[in-house]
Amino acid sequence: MANRALGAPQLPGPQPVAKEELTGKTRVRAESLIQASGSEIADRIFRYAMMSCGLCVLALVGIIVYQLITNSHLSWQAFGWRFFFRSEWDPVNDQYGAFPFVYGTIVSSILSLIIAVPLAIGVAVFVTEMSPVWLRGPLAFTTELLAAIPSVIYGLWAIFVLVPLLRTYVQPFLAKYFGWTTLFEGPPFGIGMLAAGIILAIMIVPIISAITREVMTAVPQQQREAVLALGATRWEMIRTGVLRNSRAGIMGGVILGLGRALGETMAVTMVIGNRPEIAKSLFAPGYTMASVIANEFSEATGDLYLSSLVEVGLALFIVTIIVNIVAQFLVWTVTRGVPARSNA
Repeated sequence: MANRALGAPQLPGPQPVAKEELTGKTRVRAESLIQASGSEIADRIFRYAMMSCGLCVLALVGIIVYQLITNSHLSWQAFGWRFFFRSEWDPVNDQYGAFPFVYGTIVSSILSLIIAVPLAIGVAVFVTEMSPVWLRGPLAFTTELLAAIPSVIYGLWAIFVLVPLLRTYVQPFLAKYFGWTTLFEGPPFGIGMLAAGIILAIMIVPIISAITREVMTAVPQQQREAVLALGATRWEMIRTGVLRNSRAGIMGGVILGLGRALGETMAVTMVIGNRPEIAKSLFAPGYTMASVIANEFSEATGDLYLSSLVEVGLALFIVTIIVNIVAQFLVWTVTRGVPARSNA
């Protein structure tokens, strides 16, 4: 029985809430929201500024196209569409045709793709799927470092290293064993279409390899594990689970490399021979659309001569834009904007 002398226990009851403090905090929070809403003007200014930057890029492209079209109207009036199918290039008699340059551009670019695509895909597969973790970073960095080398340095290296090797070892070997194909016949000068294709292949390997690695890392890791769980080997997993799902993106990277090969100027100019002729042999010298502009633009004295060079530049610009748009679309169909992630 409780002792009443001790009195009732003094238990702490509910304490009143400090309404002033709570109200003060709420008031501060509301004031911060009111101040944040006042930044809408700054956000709008920032939005319009960024939009103007994007429109400036589009305007710049439009100005370039307009200048190329207006400055090539004399050539269009004189030759029309026949300009791209004529083989004569005679500045003395004002007779011009761009077919040798189109031929040289196509042959050198296709040859570079034949050499570069297997090498670039092999590097990408090794770095993404097979390389040790400690080697993955340095190898990817070294491959991408090739893209940072100026093209004139590639040209100098080709003149002093690649051309002597081709003249002394490669071209005699190809002429001896594959001369029956008519692709490797003629005197082995070293300078020619083969040298241009090889130097272009070296320059586009980093582009194709980087895009291939990006689309391969976009393939979900669960898909690799599922293929391996079905009993597939590593090669079968890479072939069916990774490369098959990345083929559209890989094709996009190849087309991006093709765009770089089409527009390359200095390195090709230094090793291709610069002769406006069409020959079956890859040992023969040639000319590309970019190299003819770089070589002869400063020497163009007549109006028709200058207009013809500008028309060559217009054709090269349009082809490059179309190639890059197709490549970006193919890459987007695979990545869908998914950021690259490591499989380590």
